[in-house]
Amino acid sequence: MFYSLTGNIVKTGTGFVALECSGVAFRCLTSNQTLYEISGDKQATLYTYLNVREDALDLFGFSTEYELEWFKQLISVNGVGPKVALAILSELNPDNLALSISASDEKSICRAPGVGKKLAQRIILDLRDKVGNLSGNTVSEVNVSHVSAVNSMANTSEAVAALSMLGYSQSEASVAVSKLDPTLSTEALIRQALKLLSNQ
Repeated sequence: MFYSLTGNIVKTGTGFVALECSGVAFRCLTSNQTLYEISGDKQATLYTYLNVREDALDLFGFSTEYELEWFKQLISVNGVGPKVALAILSELNPDNLALSISASDEKSICRAPGVGKKLAQRIILDLRDKVGNLSGNTVSEVNVSHVSAVNSMANTSEAVAALSMLGYSQSEASVAVSKLDPTLSTEALIRQALKLLSNQ
């Protein structure tokens, strides 16, 4: 029904922003990422999604079409409602979510309130094949397909597992290992990945 709204920011709060458009203020539920991007602005454009329920009409707004597209993909997963999708996008920006899904990093997704291990696994399973189409060229520095490939080779997946045991998240470890020569031994991959991670 609404593609986007452009107007004056009349109020922001935890998880929402109100935009005044032609004298009418629309309350849009939104992510922390969008709130951060529009902070300090007097006007904003939000790309919107209208969720229709029996007892309510909820309007969700995002600062980019890319974040809106991720929201739509998340709510397409069985068990993920709009508020859970918003919680995930508040915890992980779209690029980090793409990397977490590619790296099968359920722990990062579980940091969002309302997301347990089984739901995180379902999100990864349902959206893994769609990550490349959604990411396009927006995932900075790392090609999502390289991160996915890391988990398919024995030496690289062992290196990721070892780095995870040292306290790095699976997505951080996968990103670091994906930048290295996959023909290296597991020990060499671990050493070089630790150097990369310590320089960040």
